[in-house]
Amino acid sequence: MHENLYFTNRKVNSVCWASLNHLDSHILLCLMGLAETPGCATLLPASLFVNSHPAGIDRPGMLCSFRIPGAWSCAWSLNIQANNCFSTGLSRRVLLTNVVTGHRQSFGTNSDVLAQQFALMAPLLFNGCRSGEIFAIDLRCGNQGKGWKATRLFHDSAVTSVRILQVEQYLMASDMAGKIKLWDLRTTKCVRQYEGHVNEYAYLPLHVHEEEGILVAVGQDCYTRIWSLHDARLLRTIPSPYPASKADIPSVAFSSRLGGSRGAPGLLMAVGQDLYCYSYS
Repeated sequence: MHENLYFTNRKVNSVCWASLNHLDSHILLCLMGLAETPGCATLLPASLFVNSHPAGIDRPGMLCSFRIPGAWSCAWSLNIQANNCFSTGLSRRVLLTNVVTGHRQSFGTNSDVLAQQFALMAPLLFNGCRSGEIFAIDLRCGNQGKGWKATRLFHDSAVTSVRILQVEQYLMASDMAGKIKLWDLRTTKCVRQYEGHVNEYAYLPLHVHEEEGILVAVGQDCYTRIWSLHDARLLRTIPSPYPASKADIPSVAFSSRLGGSRGAPGLLMAVGQDLYCYSYS
């Protein structure tokens, strides 16, 4: 059991891993403003949440905070074209920030940016918008002119999650109409749809696990669904252990080796104050 060593009285709009010193060395939080306190993006050392500090030695504090009001989404870059940088999706713009130099670039958009992910190999940052548009920012271009918008795709509803596959030819996206689509980025066409997901207005993530060949998503109906990544077949539907409630939509995490290198695939589900484990084969 690990104690919670960081508390905030402000709503966390988005959170992701940040690799500043090494892989997943920090946690990036986007905090809403409260009263006279403006919103911000905060970098916390991940070691804050590990009980490995000898008695009497102070734990590391907050690394740094950036004044960024009203961020809907965030993403950390592992791309060499944007080294030591993170992105925040705001109302009608994207803000790219270098945490070492403090340099910022702002890219104007036509809609709120609700989901983001950097490509690893291609110099691109993908963004999903409330309008249903998905677009990529070419990191090699400045924010002057219109040459930075590299790719454009369209959903019929607000995009809540974008996930780039390891072969960066494909992108997975979900929206507030319950649609989950796999896009071919070369042809800008939808090549596969995953049926059964339920969403009307919630910010719900996608979990893509290419090693196991599965896609996992929790719907607004509180059902967890697992699809085959390759042919879009619905493999399993898991109801919530709690009565379905807007306040108790489960959060899930899938592991190919649950419990360690010799572990079997499994799904962890958190609902309310309870944690459940489901074996997967």
